[in-house]
Amino acid sequence: MKKFYLQLWFFWALRVVLCSVISAAILSILITVVLYIKQGFVSLDQEVFQALYSIFSFWFMITLNITVLFALFRSVKYIFNRCHNGYSFKLLTCPKEKTYIEVIGYGDLVKFWRKWFMLLIWLSAVFMIIDFVFFAYYNIYLLYGVILVSGYFSFIFIGARCKQVRIVKC
Repeated sequence: MKKFYLQLWFFWALRVVLCSVISAAILSILITVVLYIKQGFVSLDQEVFQALYSIFSFWFMITLNITVLFALFRSVKYIFNRCHNGYSFKLLTCPKEKTYIEVIGYGDLVKFWRKWFMLLIWLSAVFMIIDFVFFAYYNIYLLYGVILVSGYFSFIFIGARCKQVRIVKC
């Protein structure tokens, strides 16, 4: 079972990181290009490149905070119906029935995502409190690391927390 959770977490974390970073980079590039165009296509020299890089860096951190939420929602769809080390998560149509949803859409995930997201928030809060007690250090990168670590533990607890999720052999 440990290998199942570890593989599931690894692919989930990879998806969240890649989706959020790539989306944030694309949005930041678009914002930077729009601002460059609004300034009238100033000739590109070292000073302009430095200004464009500063604008990109500023907007990248802002858009990264937004895109990580979208990436968390989108990534949940891909934890179901994928076999990891002989097991997979299945989403039930109803907790009392034993029928699984084969093709999962985003509409099927809203109820599950709310429970999972609240569990992720609580686990992240616990880890942040531990961090404050022992290290008294905080930055945004640490928060992303805490979210990723909390994601691992959330997969372990979600079976007991959400009655619509089952782990089945595949």
